[in-house]
Amino acid sequence: MATTSSSRRGRKRRLKADINVVPYIDVMLVLLIIFMVTAPLLNLGVDVSLPQSNAKSIQDRKDPIIVRVDRDGRYALVVQGGQPQELPADMLEAKVKTLVANNPDLPVFVAGDREANYEVVLDAMALLQNAGVEKVGLMSQPVGTAAK
Repeated sequence: MATTSSSRRGRKRRLKADINVVPYIDVMLVLLIIFMVTAPLLNLGVDVSLPQSNAKSIQDRKDPIIVRVDRDGRYALVVQGGQPQELPADMLEAKVKTLVANNPDLPVFVAGDREANYEVVLDAMALLQNAGVEKVGLMSQPVGTAAK
């Protein structure tokens, strides 16, 4: 019997270098279930009962001024959705200057023909800048719609 006990003592146990990850996976799955159950219960919004009023909206849509440039380089002015009025450059500048002086928030757009020279469209924008217009928008037509 003495020999068997001494042989057990002589043999050393090897240390295990592996990490047991099973408890970590269990904890992760429990946390996942907790978050899945509690997430729909979170109420992020606050219900507010707003007062009623008969006040008008702050933004009042105004018909824009449209300066049209055709393929030949001629200018036409469209005011409040009316008919285009063909004008030379100096008269166009004077007319836009009076319109913008009366209402500085009036939107101004340039509608350049696809076949128009790019320089003529830039000249129209410079003309509008000389007339006192601070912001000029360029008009385009969505793909697939017919020209008017």
